[in-house]
Amino acid sequence: MKDITKKALRIAITGFCAVALTVGVSACGGTKDGADGGAGDASLIKIGTIDKITSLDPAGSYDNGSFTTQIQVFPMLFNYDHDAKAIVPDVAESGTFTSPDVYTVKLKSGLKWADDSPLTAEDVKFTFDRVKAIDDPNGPASLLENLETVTVVDETTVEFKLANENDVVFESVLSSPAGPLVPKAHFDADKLTDPDTIVNAKAFGGQYIIKTFKLNELIEMEANPNYGGLWGAPTTQQIQVQYLSDASNLKLGIQNGDLDVAYRSLPAVDIEDLRKDENVEVVLGPGGEERYIVFNLDLQPYGAKTDTPDAAKALAVRQAIAHTVNRTEIAESVYKNTYTPIYSVVPEGFQGATTPLKELYGDGNGGPDVDKAKKVLEDAEIEYPVTLKLQYNGDHYGTSSGDEYALIKSQLEGSGLFNVDLQQTEWVSYNKARLDSYPAYQLGWFPDYPDADNYLSPFFVENGFLHNNYSNKTVQDLIVKEQTDTDETSRLATIGELQTAVAKDLPTLPLLQGAQIAIVRKGVTGADRTLDPSFKFTYGFLAKN
Repeated sequence: MKDITKKALRIAITGFCAVALTVGVSACGGTKDGADGGAGDASLIKIGTIDKITSLDPAGSYDNGSFTTQIQVFPMLFNYDHDAKAIVPDVAESGTFTSPDVYTVKLKSGLKWADDSPLTAEDVKFTFDRVKAIDDPNGPASLLENLETVTVVDETTVEFKLANENDVVFESVLSSPAGPLVPKAHFDADKLTDPDTIVNAKAFGGQYIIKTFKLNELIEMEANPNYGGLWGAPTTQQIQVQYLSDASNLKLGIQNGDLDVAYRSLPAVDIEDLRKDENVEVVLGPGGEERYIVFNLDLQPYGAKTDTPDAAKALAVRQAIAHTVNRTEIAESVYKNTYTPIYSVVPEGFQGATTPLKELYGDGNGGPDVDKAKKVLEDAEIEYPVTLKLQYNGDHYGTSSGDEYALIKSQLEGSGLFNVDLQQTEWVSYNKARLDSYPAYQLGWFPDYPDADNYLSPFFVENGFLHNNYSNKTVQDLIVKEQTDTDETSRLATIGELQTAVAKDLPTLPLLQGAQIAIVRKGVTGADRTLDPSFKFTYGFLAKN
């Protein structure tokens, strides 16, 4: 899934400054002595990023850049408690199964939106109904696959009717990108609502209110006095998020003190260099990020909608790629071991994680085996080299993506089995075109909730997030089974079975997993608290001396 930043009030950004952000942060950064809300102003945290927002409206996005912004300004029924390390009620008072297929949520009393209107059960029903009704291809509707209807019981109580009983991950789904609540009075029921309407109406209920929103240029936020949720009042009153043009500007901004925090994404070589800077601190959080290749089963070589459709040959091409890719080389030479090889769709460290890709492909120990790749193609009567169109993105997933995919191209072509047509596209266009234009392409995943299911159900349910035309009824049945199994031992066994089934089909090829990384100026605290398995970077925990 999902990443980004924001902030409240202060300097008016002119046309000159907006342009300057793409050239160098210092052109519009605050002064180092703290004048005019500069770097010394403890009431203001400046965050820099090169990531992008797809949509401010939660119904229109399912990416970390958008979700990081949304969790600051929209309330949620349930959320990740950074202290308890668990999913707990946020603006909900309680949630419980009142029958095997009905989950009932009671809201806290006295909740208000930022415009002082009451936050009620009607808003909750409206939120989830519209996500399913809009069903945006870049949105989170796939997370609500098990939700049939939402019913208002009274002003503070709603019932979620579920298709499958005993959904053990439903609370986690309510804390995911499908969960940000929006006010019925200010959002459209059947289409996405534009950012200006949202901002002008103060249609927020999270820790912060957005005061200035310039898409992928600048967001300014201020604390919301009406927030009544889990995280309490934010430590810092004002947040400013600057969206920079490239990683070099991000690094320069944090080094010069024009930024207080740099979050997503700096290349490994820059992180290595910044570790030596006594004025900044590199903060690491638990892993969970995953980098992988998606295959569109309609468009890849021998895909269902190509001139030579053949499902068996299409699988053989995917298998040959899996035999050939050298993950260790990518992790070491491109990422300096800030990422590590991954051999399943579920990252190491999550309960139930296994390593079927290591056993099924390559040399059996995680390394490549070109002879096996060649045999797979020959057994399928495929002439090689096979032409593969491969797409990647360098702004959302970091500038190291260029080196990563150049190396993948080199590995595949070095085998003599592939000719790779490698192309790059800017993220906002990329995120739309991937749905129906790319035969094979890069994606990354940032967990919505810390459970192995989050690496399975969004991807592999019918019409899931990937939209890559993969459908396997056995896999879908296993997903339902693990989601509704209240016995932990048998559930983990099902999760293992799922990973093996998906590894045999290879609709995606997982490559690497990585830790969360934020760079902060000395004197900035709170980043270590918010970098946790939930992958929610919560600005309200950040503070500055």
